[in-house]
Amino acid sequence: MGILFAKKPILIIFTLILLSGCSYQNELTNDPKDPLENRNRSIYAFNENMDEAILEPAADGYNYITPNFLQRGFNNFFGNVNYPITIINQLLQGNLEELLQDTLRFTINTTIGVFGLFDPASSIGLPEHDEDFGQTLAVWGVQEGPYLMLPFFGPKTLRSLAGDFTDVLFNPLLNIDDTNLKIKTNLINILQDRSDLSTLEEELDNSFDSYQFIKDSYIQNRNYKINNGDITDDDEELDFDFDDF
Repeated sequence: MGILFAKKPILIIFTLILLSGCSYQNELTNDPKDPLENRNRSIYAFNENMDEAILEPAADGYNYITPNFLQRGFNNFFGNVNYPITIINQLLQGNLEELLQDTLRFTINTTIGVFGLFDPASSIGLPEHDEDFGQTLAVWGVQEGPYLMLPFFGPKTLRSLAGDFTDVLFNPLLNIDDTNLKIKTNLINILQDRSDLSTLEEELDNSFDSYQFIKDSYIQNRNYKINNGDITDDDEELDFDFDDF
């Protein structure tokens, strides 16, 4: 499990989405966005087997013993503690109005919201945004690159992977000096993320090709976020929000 703490939680989220215990049809689609499809499908199978053996049972146990109100608090806390990443990327993208809103949101939730355990900012009209350096690279004109399926860390594009390597520098959960606290905090984050995905397992199980389903959803979701919610015809079938867990 040590490798799971080597990257930022958003990578772990993508891994958990990957690890959903569903079968796939090993039929290549010759997708130009997925030139490594054969390799990617093999890694997908490895990840899903890892989930079935380790993460899914652990998350089921966590979900059983952790009350819903506490899980909501954990989700609020982890979302808030990583919110400076969004603020920094708003600045890099030149979104000054959203930068001010998100700075105020982070301040309110960190103070009045007790270090982010509660979300009073949303109730006063300060919505949550989600920006990362992969989106910033897209705004700057960097091309998407090929689709990748990574061991443990799940679906990426070359551009989003490069962005994640930058965002990890600003992730406080991975910069905790106390090793034991770092492991415990990130372990709770992992289990909470995997628990949140339990409701999506049936949808994946019912898909004709779960590998293709995840790839399409991931790419559509990234396009949706890069375009700040402007939905195109290709994005209307979006099934997952990969960053909301």
